[in-house]
Amino acid sequence: MTTTYAALLRGINVGGSRKVPMAELRTLLEGLDLGDVRTYLQSGQAVFSSARGDEETLAAELTAAIEKRFGFVVDVIVRDHAFLKAVAEACPYPAAELEAKQLHVTYFSDPVDEERYAGIDRAAFLPEEFRLGDRVLYLYAPDGLGRSKLAEQLSRPRVHKGLIATTRNWNTVVKLVELTAP
Repeated sequence: MTTTYAALLRGINVGGSRKVPMAELRTLLEGLDLGDVRTYLQSGQAVFSSARGDEETLAAELTAAIEKRFGFVVDVIVRDHAFLKAVAEACPYPAAELEAKQLHVTYFSDPVDEERYAGIDRAAFLPEEFRLGDRVLYLYAPDGLGRSKLAEQLSRPRVHKGLIATTRNWNTVVKLVELTAP
């Protein structure tokens, strides 16, 4: 059975470093015998179909292939359509009423729990706030991610130690659901 996945690449094509041209990424994925390969934007989203492997195996395969081709390590999270759709549907914020720049989802390689964030004084950052979901964190930042003091705290390496974490705005969250739909 063939499944459609999205690959989320962390930290590429930002500020002129770690360049991964999307055309080259598509060629690389096609060379791994992945089907229906497409990319979305320049910030590291690829969609593909595969009848083999699971999310973790595919992510490891993509990470190794990208390092071999481009000469640097890129963390990759792979998620299937059902997961991406469930994330969008479980959003604890009124996504339809917000601007896309106000709502973000951080995808994690593994489950996270509240204990990981115990050192963050949530009240100090209001009206910004976050909530956890299944291997994701939903962030409401009314003034956008670039101005968010809470996002700054959430992105500190000690908070996500041992995890791959990569954040997408709500437009991208929705688009990945569409692109991976059967």
